[in-house]
Amino acid sequence: MTSSASTDPASSRPDPVALLRSQAYLRLLVFAAVLGVPVSAAAFGFLKLVSLMQGWVFTDLPEGLGFHGAPVWWPVPLLAVAGVLVGLTIRYLPGRGGESPAEGFKPHGAPSPVELPGITLAALATLTFGVVLGPEMPLIALGGGLAVWAVRLARRDTPASAIAVLASAGGFAAISTLLGSPILGAFLLMEVAGIGGPMLGLVLVPGLLAAGIGSLIFVGLDAWTGFGTFSLALPDLPKFARPDLAQFGWALVVGVAAALLGVGIRRLALLVRRAVERRVVLLTPVIGLVIAGLAIAYAEATGKSSSDVLFSGQTAMGPLISNSAAYSVGALVLLVACKGLAYGASLSSFRGGPVFPAMFLGAAGGIAMSHLPGLPLVPAVAMGIGAMSVAMLGLPLTSVLLATLLLLSDGLAVMPLVIVAVVVSYVISARLRRPAPAAPAQAPARAPATPVEEPARTP
Repeated sequence: MTSSASTDPASSRPDPVALLRSQAYLRLLVFAAVLGVPVSAAAFGFLKLVSLMQGWVFTDLPEGLGFHGAPVWWPVPLLAVAGVLVGLTIRYLPGRGGESPAEGFKPHGAPSPVELPGITLAALATLTFGVVLGPEMPLIALGGGLAVWAVRLARRDTPASAIAVLASAGGFAAISTLLGSPILGAFLLMEVAGIGGPMLGLVLVPGLLAAGIGSLIFVGLDAWTGFGTFSLALPDLPKFARPDLAQFGWALVVGVAAALLGVGIRRLALLVRRAVERRVVLLTPVIGLVIAGLAIAYAEATGKSSSDVLFSGQTAMGPLISNSAAYSVGALVLLVACKGLAYGASLSSFRGGPVFPAMFLGAAGGIAMSHLPGLPLVPAVAMGIGAMSVAMLGLPLTSVLLATLLLLSDGLAVMPLVIVAVVVSYVISARLRRPAPAAPAQAPARAPATPVEEPARTP
């Protein structure tokens, strides 16, 4: 008769404490630490290259052609070129330029080495020419792909479970400094992968180690190159003491508004993606022209720069909040409308990350709502960022941290308001969200997407 221990699935799973003490896990930690150096250096170089290319395309090139600053129509040819490059990459290169960002962050395996050139090219074209997406998803893919490549070069017989954990560590190292904190990167990847239970620490520790080493690499490269590090913190904000009852009421309103806006943008992205995927080479440049048209319409109507609508908003969010008094309510509402439509169009067709545009939209909407009675600027911006982030990403813990860490000393004071706005937005957007239509299948095989299950089956 078979014993109950042999039939219980849990009995076949290894003890996490025993795994933690094993020589194999110690070797994994050492490899993760070593891996953090080249992956972080590659991420730093990628971000520096994007910054240099943006400066050349939007500043140096028009001046070299005899213009005094970029003319108002300048985004039109640039976004068309971006559409051509991304469309050709998706159609003809392995890996389709990476994952579509239309559905937000989802657990995906690390790309194979043959897919890395296409992911890099699609991300560079998207980010350089002003498409409304950020670098975070390509960085995670590139970090994971480089990690898998390095592991397989070092030892071809590495277990699939170890490859998956090290791919996750590569993603940690690439994304954490961009987000300003290894802890924030850990929450992001933890929520995306759905990691939990006793294996949580075993999977997160190598990633945190790689991210910590990567932060040192970023600091060292900053001192060497003078390029600067990346921080989401917003200094010089008005001091906020504590929330009151009226502000908790506004938190409900902000949560509902962000959920409706986020669901609308996502539905637009999925609807347009369905059409674009049928003729990706032809229609992706058309989407680029639509984005350019929205940026030009905003600039002509408000007298502000078209760059408010273009790009991810990562570097523009701080100046927007600092100079909020220079924007009328009408200009802010138009900014939210134009950037929201451009964001949805970008999600449908290009390759990049959804985090920073969502944060920028939340900040712009919060500034607009701060003109309402009883709602100061700081809590309005914080609630807008958190509620809009969770509406687009579906990651409540990460969204709360994004909004509160951004505000430095004000973060603790506004956290209760942010939590209420995030929870309301999360629940409403989850109820309104429709199942996404399946995207076209990715071709080459990938490393396992869930680094939790594989270690559990390792004898």
